[in-house]
Amino acid sequence: MQRVVVIGLGIFGFNIVKELYENGFEVIAVDKGKDAVQRVRDCSTKAILADGTDKEIMEAIGIQEDDCVIISFGEDLAAATLITLHLRQMKVKTIIVKAPNEEHKLILEKVGATEVMIPEKEIAHKVAKSLISPNVIDYLPLSDDYMIFEMAPPNSFLGKTIAQLQLRSRYHIEVIAIRDIVFDKIHMVPGAEFVIKDGEILVVIGKEKDIQLIK
Repeated sequence: MQRVVVIGLGIFGFNIVKELYENGFEVIAVDKGKDAVQRVRDCSTKAILADGTDKEIMEAIGIQEDDCVIISFGEDLAAATLITLHLRQMKVKTIIVKAPNEEHKLILEKVGATEVMIPEKEIAHKVAKSLISPNVIDYLPLSDDYMIFEMAPPNSFLGKTIAQLQLRSRYHIEVIAIRDIVFDKIHMVPGAEFVIKDGEILVVIGKEKDIQLIK
């Protein structure tokens, strides 16, 4: 399993470390704040008190080309940019950086970040979607038009078969799986006679504008 190095242990960085470590990843946590490092000791493989902008220290830690490095510095663009440059010089292939806005994202991409996240923007987008389409639990963009959605079936779906709902003709969507959250089972590509029940999650593929029509 790929090793992950997280530099910067604020709220975002700490939670990334904790989540990955609990799911079996080898996670190296780095921060120049003693309290931040102390807090993450029990939920990381190794917690290191160090300045992430110091290239010699990063080399001494033993960061390798195949490591995934996540940089989480909030508004400190200078620090994030400098570390990204150093990692590129060290030939690290996967550099994920947290940025506060689109302008910072462009700069970080220019200096070599392989992926830049804007968590606040993504959260705002999800909150807006949850209000626009209340049944949608989560989604994964596939292209500009199509997405995979996880959605709770509305009451009008319960007790009906997929054939009766006519999802393809009425909404132009396809059900690719159904997840039973009560019995922790998943039914892949359910047939036309599958009856939708309470306590199930539909995994569908389609366009966002069509999903919004489902009531």
